[in-house]
This record gives sequence, structure tokens and C-alpha cells, in this order.
Amino acid sequence: MTTMPIVAGADGSAGSLRAVEWAAREAVLRKAPLRIVCAAELLPRMSAPGSACNVQTVASSIEAARDRALAGAARAAHEMAPDLLIDTDAVDGPPALAVTSAAAGAHLLVLGSRGSGAFSAMLLGSVSRYAAVHASCPVVVVREDTTAAHRQVVVGIRDPGDCAAALEFGFAEAALRGASLLAVHAWQSPRAPIVPYGEDPAPAAGRFPEAETAHELEQLLNDWREKYPEVTASQDAVHGHPGRVLAGLSARADLVVLGRHHRDTRIPGPARTVHAVLSHAHGPVAIVPSD
Repeated sequence: MTTMPIVAGADGSAGSLRAVEWAAREAVLRKAPLRIVCAAELLPRMSAPGSACNVQTVASSIEAARDRALAGAARAAHEMAPDLLIDTDAVDGPPALAVTSAAAGAHLLVLGSRGSGAFSAMLLGSVSRYAAVHASCPVVVVREDTTAAHRQVVVGIRDPGDCAAALEFGFAEAALRGASLLAVHAWQSPRAPIVPYGEDPAPAAGRFPEAETAHELEQLLNDWREKYPEVTASQDAVHGHPGRVLAGLSARADLVVLGRHHRDTRIPGPARTVHAVLSHAHGPVAIVPSD
């Protein structure tokens, strides 16, 4: 049994309960404990009433909603996995920061794609977006119903020379699930080779980025096949918007895996791809930090 827990965020919504149930199944699969956290941010100058005060305030209502969300999530996790070690924790501070910080040292942070909307401070959608960019551990955002098993893990590859963390995570997940792995490289617009002025426009060897990328990816997969011989791995190069391609593939995958670099937050393309997949995927998406 690993001592690294799986952390799941709860807010009382149906989406967060699906995430908690998914996290419970994953915890059983990994023989790991499950920690469920919920944060309810009090507005500036708002404080919780004293223990002797019986007056119902906005602050006490928010805290009561948080406690109900934790209790409901714990019940859902227990029904999914009766023998699972489950802990609940009410965390303080802005929900996005508090939930993300609570996952420090965790194996995974699992979140729903959107929250209940009952309180603006408890919207899990904003938490999942923040955590996907800032969490120190892999973040899985669960969308829609995820009970069907497709026995496939899809890994989105932007740069074959800089995708080790995503591929390692993807191969490990495929091995854990007894699933195959599909590595996908997608590009949005045709990338014709650059021909210097005066030269023959006929394609020259080595000037097709797609062919070069496919060759690099094949070589890279061969290395990982040696480490995970039980995983059947294949690759595909697709012409299309990476976000739409990967979101579409998520309908037939148990998990879509994307890598994340700190520098991606300053590069529009990679950040847009991650958000597009998180917004439109049909199943769980894992964002794996690589630095």
C-alpha cells in the first residue's frame, strides 16, 4: 500500500461526486488512501460565529454547506469502495489555492469539471482550471460518466523531445489498467517545408516536420515499450486542432494524458490546447507537470 494519497475535491455538486467516485476506484486500484477536501472561502470581513452563537449567518451557511459536501462525498466514496481508507478535510482560504495546496505530496489530485454554483466561492470549475496549471502533482479532471472501460490511454504529444513525464505517466496508467496506449501528435495547419529562394520546390529529404516527428515518436515509444512490455503502444499523427482531436479521442479512452510545463502558461498555444481538452473531453483528463 502506498502512503501517497489520492486527493479529491468536493463541493456538493454532481460533477464533484463523480470525481470522488472516480478517485475512490483509482485509490482501490493503487491500494492508496483517499483524502477528500473542500474549501469554502469567507468574504472579506466575514467571520464565522462563535460556538455559543445560535444566529444563522452567511458565514455559518457557507461552512455548513462545506460540511455537507464533505459528508456526502465521503458517503459516495464509501459506497463505491467500502474497505477504502477515507479521510475528509475542510481547508481554509481561496478554494483554488487551498485545494491545490492540499494536494502537495499526493499521487493524484482529482476534480470535477464544474461546480454546483450555489456559492461563487465554491465553484469547482475555477478550482480545476487553477489546479491544472499550478498543482505539483498530476491533476485529473473528470467529465461526464466514466464507468465504461475502453482499455485505452491516449497521450497527447506536442514535442517528442520533451514529453517524458506525460509518457511515463501514460504507460504506468495503461499498465495499471491492462490497457493499450495511443500516442497522438496533432497539428492545426499544414506545415510545408521551407524552400530557399531559387531552389527546386520539390520536397527535400528531412524537410517534412510531420515525418520527422513521426520518426522521433516511434523511436521514443520503442524505449518505453522496453520498460512496459505488457503495454501495447501505437502512435498516430493527425491533422487538426490538437484540442479538438484529443477531446474527440477521449470518447473512446479511459484517460487522456497531457503534459504541462510552467512555461506553457506564457505560451498561448499549449495553454489553449489544455483548456480546450478540459472543456470538451468526454472522460477524465490528466494534466502531468514535467518541471
